[in-house]
Amino acid sequence: MKSSILKGLFVSAIMLFVACGESTDVVESGTYQGTIKEVEPEKTEIYVSTDDNKTLELYFTETTSLTRNGSEVDFSELEEGQKVEVEVEKVGKRLDPISVKIME
Repeated sequence: MKSSILKGLFVSAIMLFVACGESTDVVESGTYQGTIKEVEPEKTEIYVSTDDNKTLELYFTETTSLTRNGSEVDFSELEEGQKVEVEVEKVGKRLDPISVKIME
């Protein structure tokens, strides 16, 4: 019985991972340039494909700065395909976006 419960949990975990669909990378703290691959407004989350072919999963926090041409803008300004520069802080296996600059 115990093994069937564990198998069920394992299968559920795999299904959840597959359903998310994005394979992401954890990079060191720093500044990266890339293109927005996906925007998820309900989660205030973006996926950024960096110039060195990494995919960053970034959940905005209350302190994340989002700017365009030096002015603060709303999350709704973000669109798939935009060039951005992101400054991230690596916290364990998570990346916290400190700032996101829309480059175009």
